[in-house]
Amino acid sequence: MTLPQPFTGVHPIAPTPFQANGDLDLPGMRRVLDCMIDQGVDGICILANYSEQFLLTDTERATLVDLTMSHVAGRRPVIVTCSHFSTRVAGERGRAAAAAGASMLMLMPPYHGMTLRTDEAGMLAHFAHVAQVSGLPIMVQDAPMSGVALSVPFLVRLAREVPGVRYFKIEVPGTAAKLRALIEVGGEAIAGPLDGEESITLMADLDAGATGTMPSALAPDLIRPILLAHRAGRRADAAAAYARILPLVNFENRQCGLRATKAVMQEGGVIASDAVRHPLLPLDPATRAGLLELAREVSPLALRWGR
Repeated sequence: MTLPQPFTGVHPIAPTPFQANGDLDLPGMRRVLDCMIDQGVDGICILANYSEQFLLTDTERATLVDLTMSHVAGRRPVIVTCSHFSTRVAGERGRAAAAAGASMLMLMPPYHGMTLRTDEAGMLAHFAHVAQVSGLPIMVQDAPMSGVALSVPFLVRLAREVPGVRYFKIEVPGTAAKLRALIEVGGEAIAGPLDGEESITLMADLDAGATGTMPSALAPDLIRPILLAHRAGRRADAAAAYARILPLVNFENRQCGLRATKAVMQEGGVIASDAVRHPLLPLDPATRAGLLELAREVSPLALRWGR
């Protein structure tokens, strides 16, 4: 499937469901994908940090890529995250995703732990290699988790010098200001400026020129109307719709993290278990109850999809 031009809309991160014993729940993954399509998403991203990619084996990654591509079967574009410190490994992941039918790759700058980094020349070569061997467009993920400072001039240089690197997921403090500067400096080289981090700064980012968002899969059906209203020039309607769901988005972002989507999807019958893999721990029961209370107030599809 080719990507929409320009790249716009809601492209959430799919959670990776596990059985209670920690094994992959493959039927549950199929249900997650079907639920996301019913949520009206514009695309699906797998194997991201909110997919617990750092807790998956290489064999499990390959299984999930094959399952996703065969089950989605062209119904939506699929973005596959292939981040790794090794340029070779990231390239191999990207090539495999392309062979499976992915539409785009998402890639963080190379990092490992607190101290292993590379300079801008190394980062540029890293992105260029993955783009070249995969032949797919690249979404650069600019997130605090990497600990790598990606300046606007460097991101623009990437967009201008590396074919395929035209899309950017910005989720750092001051996202709106960075998006605005990226669009202003990069001009036509910036084909897809998006935000992330559960859409917690969505209105400011849309005002800054973001063309879409990459939230979790908890409530994309409630987020998409905000983008559509904003795009149509109905900013007051967009702001009102955003204000309605902001308590839930804030609670997800600040209290739950990646466990929130799983808790809501289990409650809604999408998946059988909201298990996360150790050393991650389950949600505190009181926190889980608070999340579900807020979710019931706005009734995202994930909370009722399987009931």
